[in-house]
Amino acid sequence: MPARDRPAEDMRLLVQSIRDCAIFMLDPLGRIVSWNAGAQRIKGWAAEEIIGRHFSVFYPSEDVTAGRPATELAVAAADGQWEEEGWRVRKDGTRFWAGVVITALRDEHGGLRGFGKVTRDLTERRSMARALDERGMLLARLIEAQERERRRIANDVHGDTIQSMVAVGMRLRLLESRLRDAPLPREYADAVHGIDEAVDAAADRLRELAFRLRPPEEGLVASLAAYMETVMAGTGVRCELRHDLDAEPPAEAAITVFRVCQEALTNVARHAGASSVTVSLVSLDRGVHVRVRDDGVGLARPGGQAGHFGLVEMRERAETAGGWWDIKGERGAGTTVEFWVPAVPRRLP
Repeated sequence: MPARDRPAEDMRLLVQSIRDCAIFMLDPLGRIVSWNAGAQRIKGWAAEEIIGRHFSVFYPSEDVTAGRPATELAVAAADGQWEEEGWRVRKDGTRFWAGVVITALRDEHGGLRGFGKVTRDLTERRSMARALDERGMLLARLIEAQERERRRIANDVHGDTIQSMVAVGMRLRLLESRLRDAPLPREYADAVHGIDEAVDAAADRLRELAFRLRPPEEGLVASLAAYMETVMAGTGVRCELRHDLDAEPPAEAAITVFRVCQEALTNVARHAGASSVTVSLVSLDRGVHVRVRDDGVGLARPGGQAGHFGLVEMRERAETAGGWWDIKGERGAGTTVEFWVPAVPRRLP
């Protein structure tokens, strides 16, 4: 190798060997033209899998739809550089919090040769920071207060309202029996019987509400297993719970995971038309990564129904906790709800 080419080759070898940062180049259209060891470690793709693909593959679907990758390249080309922190996507579909710098690369005549991109995985740093900041502490207190109020309402509904309705039902059945024995038109007894059935149905719905309001009390895995068994009973849907957690998550993380899974499983039971559903829990990036997969009818449109309250609630819970949430599913090919929440214990005063 000529001596004049050695510095460039040494620099290439240095960049290729760095493992703490993803360092790679894009052509002017945003297609990947180089890939280092750090990029493979952080993002999960081998060089032969990713070179030639557009870099938007690293962005969450909502950012791609909003045109953010193109916007970032345009700003970098105009200003020389783009820098931000945000969610990015690994090969396996999980997300990580990234620090990203995109730098425009120009030749000696000012022509745009492409872009240099440096990405760092900041997920752990962000999780630790959130564990100490005031917003994180407020969130922990808010979740605790919400669950305490849910428990109070559930106890009131079960111990007062439902018991009163049971008593009304017993009196209605007694009245129906007397009406059928009395020399009165049959429709009187039938009307009372109809009211009794309506009261029983309302009591059943209140029991379901009270059950859904109760917070997890036996640990995350045990609580989810019990909920899955109860909510899927009589639906014919086969259930499987897989878990590989390093430890029981802190209370606020466990409650967030439970509530999001609760909503997802309720949607499966009511709307998916599925024959099976699998919930998997894995420790990842100092948090809990969850997938809820069913083999039902899938989504009518990408991302589900934007205004569907259950979907909005799941997303807001995960994002308020400092995590992320996504939903995917081709029509007729089932649905996957996927999310991650940090699980760093908070120190509350």
